[in-house]
Amino acid sequence: MSGEILLLSGPNLNLLGERSPEIYGASSLEEHVGRFRELASAAGYSVRDLQSNFEGDLIEAVHGARGRSVAIVINAGALTHSSWALCDALATFEGVKIEVHLSNPAAREPFRHVSTLAGVVNGSIAGFGALSYDLAFDAVRRVLEAS
Repeated sequence: MSGEILLLSGPNLNLLGERSPEIYGASSLEEHVGRFRELASAAGYSVRDLQSNFEGDLIEAVHGARGRSVAIVINAGALTHSSWALCDALATFEGVKIEVHLSNPAAREPFRHVSTLAGVVNGSIAGFGALSYDLAFDAVRRVLEAS
């Protein structure tokens, strides 16, 4: 298999490794992206990544992935729980969509228990720390290979 995977990271994820390492771990976003890129490359996929603290940038990236990318892996951060606009954008993307979280939102504050994205993604991976990104890539690969 081959094709481009869009790896999206939402608000405050640029602070991974510094912000609440007891929740999100000590690895930086660059480390997570690098590991994801290595896994993808070994399987024949390319990765385009974007981190933004602005909802509109993420929506534009989803729009730009239509007809270009075979999959989107998204850690929308807090936008997971509030962005119906991002949900609507993801609904227009016909490829594989995987939601990923380092922590387990269901085990945290009540406002984090709802994902506005859950209804439009193929599945969600949460709570496995840095392994969450490895599992997200594996899910993308397996879904694409099965189709």
